[in-house]
Amino acid sequence: MTTRRSFLAAVGLLLAAAPHLPAQFDLVIRGGRVLDGSGNPWRYADVGVRGDRIITVGDLAEAEAKRVLDATGMYVAPGFIDVHSHAARGLSSEALSHGHPLLAQGLTTVVVNPDGGGPIDIAWQRGRLLEHGLGVNVAQLVPHGAVRRAVLRMVDRAPSEAQLDAMRERVRRGMQEGAFGLSSGLFYAPGSYSATEEVIALAKVAAEFGGVYSSHIRDESDYNIGLVAAVDEVIRIAREAELPGIVSHIKALGPRVWGFSHAVVSRIERAREEGVQVYADQYPYEASGTSITGALVPRWAQVGGREAMVGRLANDEERARLRADIVDNLDRRGGAERLRFQGSDPELAGRTMQAVADERGVEPADLVLSLMSGGGAGLTSFNMQEDDIAAFMQQPWTMTCTDGGLVAMGNGSPHPRSYGAFARKLKRYVVEQRVIDLPTAVRSMTSLPATVFGIEGRGHIQENAFADICVFDLQRVDDKATYRRPHQLAEGMVFVLVNGQLAVDAGEFTGAKAGTVLRKDR
Repeated sequence: MTTRRSFLAAVGLLLAAAPHLPAQFDLVIRGGRVLDGSGNPWRYADVGVRGDRIITVGDLAEAEAKRVLDATGMYVAPGFIDVHSHAARGLSSEALSHGHPLLAQGLTTVVVNPDGGGPIDIAWQRGRLLEHGLGVNVAQLVPHGAVRRAVLRMVDRAPSEAQLDAMRERVRRGMQEGAFGLSSGLFYAPGSYSATEEVIALAKVAAEFGGVYSSHIRDESDYNIGLVAAVDEVIRIAREAELPGIVSHIKALGPRVWGFSHAVVSRIERAREEGVQVYADQYPYEASGTSITGALVPRWAQVGGREAMVGRLANDEERARLRADIVDNLDRRGGAERLRFQGSDPELAGRTMQAVADERGVEPADLVLSLMSGGGAGLTSFNMQEDDIAAFMQQPWTMTCTDGGLVAMGNGSPHPRSYGAFARKLKRYVVEQRVIDLPTAVRSMTSLPATVFGIEGRGHIQENAFADICVFDLQRVDDKATYRRPHQLAEGMVFVLVNGQLAVDAGEFTGAKAGTVLRKDR
């Protein structure tokens, strides 16, 4: 016993004489309510970060750190993941590479090239994204529509076997470059010219690399095959290609299909019971956003590309047919008063199509025809019903997305989802309406996306995970962006870490660009 006491005393003297040891952590988040991303209830815990990783989750009251963040009264969650983002172009520019509208929502990772659109050359895009540094992480998809356009241009026919092989090779190259899967926009041209079998063939290539298939489905209303059949198509592709299939920005668009959410949920539930991996993502708004061409111009009129489409306006018979289809599509979306212009044109931006048509003394369909000749326009389309939004949101397989781009503050009149989608879900659907609870909402923004897309080491608060973390004051979370004033940053995020670096510190942007372009194969 005496020997042991003498030994311990000697060790104590040595430690007292030793120089001051370095801090155990670079940063400790102390006293917060930790939501680990799994859907479990919050618990009190501290989070210790060293470098770009979470080292410890637990009681760190005595730990030494270079910086301690006081999270008392706040929630600590994994950084949010946007699985359907059009922010790639903005993030590639020096002016917007910081991603402030994304960080203000708690986003630390975005998945780009959705709806079958974006560059085919994944390596080239990665270089563009990294050129000026990145405020957030980016995961890429291979865009089916762009692949088809490169091989077949804007023709409405099936590919030859040689052309299908060329498409397979482009998808394979993208997956080899680290893409996380294949996206399609079967509602849009040229994706709409594809048969299901073509998409299955390409999805099988993505499946070889453990990728997903994410689709703006062929019909969210009753444009062609109908909403339910379009969901069935995603299920078939997922089943036959043997990969996760995602019904992207799931919705029942327009009065003709309001209430169809229950049939869609039933279809997906049945498929999952059969062993098919089917999921969905959703933005929490009653309005969608797309181009005037996507919303109102029939696909037959787009064969051959824009020049051919505009040329059809000069043919009286084709113009009459086109106008009749536009009238039907306006009705399908509930009328011109439900459509509000985006873009930067001061004569249009923020105004309804009906108001502009009345001012010009023309019918809405004729206004659309004139805008087609002049280059088109963007639309915010008020076409969803709250009951359907809630029904989709409550499903355990529904992830959260923005479907938003990244534009300079004050530029035009974009959909507010670009600035507020994740904050809106927390404020409106968790706090105010209680459609879902907080752990469920956070899971839909973190661990579920990470699991579905195979984004390793993210989406969880746990040891050795990447330190993508957001700390927020739930009572202050607010989507300030509105349809009339969309250029307003979300509020309530007090601290946001990207790969261990503070991007938001006490509610202020730090200017740090700690994001990177993720790779599926690393």
